[in-house]
Amino acid sequence: MKLTAVVCPNCQQSLPGAYSNTPAPITCPACTKRVWVAVFPAFFRTTAAGAAAESILEEGVSSCFYHEQRKAVVACAACGRFLCALCDLEFDGQHHCPACLNAGRKKGRMPTLETSRTLHDSTALLLALLPLTVVLAPFAIITAPVAVYFVILSWKRPNSLVPRGRWRSHLALILGVLGVIGWIVGLVLILQNQ
Repeated sequence: MKLTAVVCPNCQQSLPGAYSNTPAPITCPACTKRVWVAVFPAFFRTTAAGAAAESILEEGVSSCFYHEQRKAVVACAACGRFLCALCDLEFDGQHHCPACLNAGRKKGRMPTLETSRTLHDSTALLLALLPLTVVLAPFAIITAPVAVYFVILSWKRPNSLVPRGRWRSHLALILGVLGVIGWIVGLVLILQNQ
């Protein structure tokens, strides 16, 4: 619907286009109330009808399921929908449409699709540093071997999705091994003194 006028906020009567975007308030011809109307100029422009979508001119060529005017280049490996180059998402050597990739992520059908990653090197470093406080020092008998375990667990796994170094793993390994050695030496000294 094309509007050619705006209405007066007081009496709801139509105001002609010449009454809008004036430098000063104007008087409404119906209710004589002072109003100031600011309207985008595009409000009064006529709009041209849009062009129809182009049909595929080649016979026997499929169109994309999501973009009818684009030529399909591949079919989705999960649902079989034809996809254009824009919609084609290659994952693990297979081509998927956005809907199937999202559904596979939500339902867990694509275990190699990672959206998050547990950083065991940070956990290992935290466990190795906790006994350095005086209060938690006795717990090093537990935290030091667990820190070494987490370092071994994370050693071959890919690191963060954001590039970062492996210094956390190295430091946690050194502190964990030193903690284990310290407890072994301490226990040997205690047993020798008895």
